[in-house]
Amino acid sequence: MLTKIINNIKETEKMAYKLGQKLNSGDVICLIGDLGAGKTTFTQSLAKGMGVDDYVTSPTFTIVQEYEGRIPLYHFDVYRISDASEMYDIGFDEYVYGQGVCVIEWAHLIKSALPDNYLWIELTHIDENKRKINFKYTNDYYKNLAEEMLKE
Repeated sequence: MLTKIINNIKETEKMAYKLGQKLNSGDVICLIGDLGAGKTTFTQSLAKGMGVDDYVTSPTFTIVQEYEGRIPLYHFDVYRISDASEMYDIGFDEYVYGQGVCVIEWAHLIKSALPDNYLWIELTHIDENKRKINFKYTNDYYKNLAEEMLKE
């Protein structure tokens, strides 16, 4: 696990934008954190880094929003999912093993449905502006992505 303290929203946006520039088809980014921790803000900047021109919102009531950039972005908000098996009803496997990048907010709620490899990003409030960001990874590819995010 790697950790970074973020002092303000601009640092969060910069980090997420940088990650978006490096993502490839098939990548899975799992975001967790309390309400207001910055998951959607992180996703918005990540999307910009992927070349998405649309305004990215949290898909709370639709589960998934699709955006076009240099590669497709599939933005999931699974806050309202009561059981991970519900993900298969919406074709989750087609997204995760498809041609785009999946960003999953509240990913801990569907952990049993996740693929074997992903980058896990946990955002924690420290105060109004500061966040602690923990990166957990399942393989060397995601470890390298996390290490790139920590470079200034």
